[in-house]
Amino acid sequence: MRMFKRTFERTAPHDRSIAVSLIFASTLVAAAPAHAQVYPTRPIEIIVPFVAGGTSDIIARMIAQRFTDSWSATVVVNNRPGGGSMIGSAAVAKSPPDGHTLLVTTIAIAINASLQKLTFDPANDLVPVSELTSIPLMLVVHPSVPATNLKEFVALIKANPGKWDYATSGAGTSPHLATEMFKSLAGIDMVHVPFKGNAEAMNAFLGGHVKVYFAQVPAVLQHVKTGAVRAIAVTTDKRLPYMPDVPTIAELGYPNYEITSWQGMFAPAGTPKEVLNKIAGETIRLLKTPEIAERIAREGSDPVGTTPEEFATRFKSEISKWAKVAKEAGLQGSN
Repeated sequence: MRMFKRTFERTAPHDRSIAVSLIFASTLVAAAPAHAQVYPTRPIEIIVPFVAGGTSDIIARMIAQRFTDSWSATVVVNNRPGGGSMIGSAAVAKSPPDGHTLLVTTIAIAINASLQKLTFDPANDLVPVSELTSIPLMLVVHPSVPATNLKEFVALIKANPGKWDYATSGAGTSPHLATEMFKSLAGIDMVHVPFKGNAEAMNAFLGGHVKVYFAQVPAVLQHVKTGAVRAIAVTTDKRLPYMPDVPTIAELGYPNYEITSWQGMFAPAGTPKEVLNKIAGETIRLLKTPEIAERIAREGSDPVGTTPEEFATRFKSEISKWAKVAKEAGLQGSN
């Protein structure tokens, strides 16, 4: 150190400046990886803007356990339902952008960007981390409905405009927009009956209080298999491999119809890129684990796992798509 000091003092001022710059730069280079390795520095909170026990809650707890095991971190899942999932989402958007507050939500975040007057901007106040799962929907009817296929269903509704009702898990959810999109394409009229979550909607539907439901497949699959409800068609562009006898709406005369719900993880805008990549990387590894992938598949969903950049592209496209659907259905500002 003394030798370095004497040498430094004898160095010309210009050379000293260069030396100082090099030392400072090397310090930054050494510190950069350390910053990425430090995360997390305190407990992580994963906010789920829905009641406990739903699909988003289940996958959030899988992720929480993975983070705990991988990083020896304290991870808490906090259910904050309300406002069409926007109360919990807003809380994350307004949190410090350091990766310690995360959001696990659904396609509702993209849909409600057009449907609701929000206290935050989903496109600018949140940053996508990873798409978690892809979830198909299915048009199902109560067994008392005298229609066994889509053609009969449309004819029935057209013959009785405004007399049939349909259930949803809430205004602005994927079942709501899926139904409105089909109503517009088919030229039919049904009455919307929103419920507070899928469990409440499914109970009303199974009890015959509401006769029609564009339900997420994980919620209705077992009931279709037991014959408790009747499957009419699926909303995906291709038939589901585990239900090959159920046709798609697209193949039955509505080629522009396609909707797949999803679950995704978000963080507050401004969260450092290296932190986002670390969270996404661990999440992707979890979703590729055979045990987890099989568990998700058994529920009727498909594990995805994307990078922040890939999910950002998807999220931007979804916001545009559902803004157009909401406008065509006259739903803007309806909730």
